[in-house]
Amino acid sequence: MATQGTIPGLPENLQLELEEVARAQKRPLGDVLAEAVTAYLEERSWQRVIQSARARTKALGINEEDVPRLIAESRAGHER
Repeated sequence: MATQGTIPGLPENLQLELEEVARAQKRPLGDVLAEAVTAYLEERSWQRVIQSARARTKALGINEEDVPRLIAESRAGHER
């Protein structure tokens, strides 16, 4: 089946897979592509947050075993 127009820089196999998804969902190719890019950017953003949090906890000397205690201390401080 002919493509709907090539997307510059996108490998042909990905273009064909996107078109197949668009056809199966009866949606415009642009909508499927926009959804995929949005999901990628959101995941990338979360990964940056996670990396930042890991760096901060490492700098503060906090490890996984400290988390329950820190939560309990925080909750106790809010109850006052």
